Amino acid sequence: MSIAPVHPRASEFELAPVELPHYELPVEQPVVPAATYEARVAAALAAATATGLDALVVYGDREHFANIAYLTGFDPRWEEMLLVLVPGRTPMLLAGNESMGYADAMAIEADVIRFAKFSLVGQPDPEQLDLADAFRLAGLSADSTPRIGTAGWKFWDAPGFEHWIELPSFIVDELRSAGFTLTNANALFTGHGTGLRLINDVDQIAQFEFAACHSSESLRRMITGVEPGMTELQASVLYGATMLPFSYHPTLLSGERAAYGVASPSSRVLAVGDAMSAGFGHWGSNSARGGFLVSSASQLPPDAADYVPALVAPYFAAATAWYETMRIGVTAGEIHATVHGVLDDPFYGVYLNPGHHIHLDEWPSSPVSAGSPVVFTSGMALQLDIIPATGTVYGSSNIEDGIVLADAALRESLAARYPDAWARIQRRRAFMASVGITLDESVLPLSNIAGWLPPFWLAPDLAMRRA
Repeated sequence: MSIAPVHPRASEFELAPVELPHYELPVEQPVVPAATYEARVAAALAAATATGLDALVVYGDREHFANIAYLTGFDPRWEEMLLVLVPGRTPMLLAGNESMGYADAMAIEADVIRFAKFSLVGQPDPEQLDLADAFRLAGLSADSTPRIGTAGWKFWDAPGFEHWIELPSFIVDELRSAGFTLTNANALFTGHGTGLRLINDVDQIAQFEFAACHSSESLRRMITGVEPGMTELQASVLYGATMLPFSYHPTLLSGERAAYGVASPSSRVLAVGDAMSAGFGHWGSNSARGGFLVSSASQLPPDAADYVPALVAPYFAAATAWYETMRIGVTAGEIHATVHGVLDDPFYGVYLNPGHHIHLDEWPSSPVSAGSPVVFTSGMALQLDIIPATGTVYGSSNIEDGIVLADAALRESLAARYPDAWARIQRRRAFMASVGITLDESVLPLSNIAGWLPPFWLAPDLAMRRA
């Protein structure tokens, strides 16, 4: 059933003392069982067969790892790799020299073939294996498996783009010259509302919560410790991060560089009055914040002295509306309408989708667009990603964190299997209620700083709340 968008007013919110809870960071990382990975491979093959495909070729490299990691528990490092899935055959992984030992970490039973041409330039290639021979070893034949789905990382949500293949050309050329018909099969994994990777089981959710704990605490340490006179690089040391894999390049930007968004920290020296932006995420998580390096409005740039009422309060109202509208059964179009119903002035410059799925990769896909009928369901991990880009002296504001939607059965399972994670989730919900954000029972915040928006980074005990 459709619900009316909630449109809080900016005047309902104020900057006031807010006490953010402290959490003891979890030590033991949850593990996805091997049986789950085997079931994922079977589900991927079943989904491929149902769409008329005879086999799947899943590509991975350092930046585009998520599909292979989802299926096997194993990710590429600095080499390319291919996972070939043919019904009735053992999966085959083609890996370079330096992935061969690491391949023992795979959670599924698979035949691992050294394909040294995926190795770094100049490394030995004693087998001199051709890609065509490797495909035959994996069970690919233009006679028995003529229709192949390829999956790397991206699909295009429009008719006519199903044959756009984003894999390296030497792989695509080899397959097409051998007579195979190729179809972009990434939607099997990340298609809007239907992708296999978009619905998470309880162990995967627990892994994401573990990651979000650590990434959000890293961001909190930086914001509460940053000082004028540090360089961006020195301030980035405050993240104090664990070496969990990153879901994207960590950022910390100041002054005129804050508008760069995704750039890395530099040697620029921080000064009072600088605009600030920062983001940090491990696999399955991302937390980001934006503000100014000031302790009060009197230190803001003169033309942005009304930063809080002009930008931060409306933005926090939109974020509150996002949280309070989000629930199982809401459509992506309703989320879009809710956000743009609050930030409806072009000044705010909200151009990207105000929300997206999150997984091992930071943005697998987003159905959040005007009129989208896609329904959010239990097990989906979602990111509040509303980024004003004013292009003015006001800079931006940001309160980006992740949630999971969970029905009663999934909540019960999570509480039983991971009681410490469940307790942290309940504390987060209580904190968000204390700043005036009322969540549906199906919304589980994963970040330790969910709902915390301190616009003045030299006064992090002051944050936005409902008056």
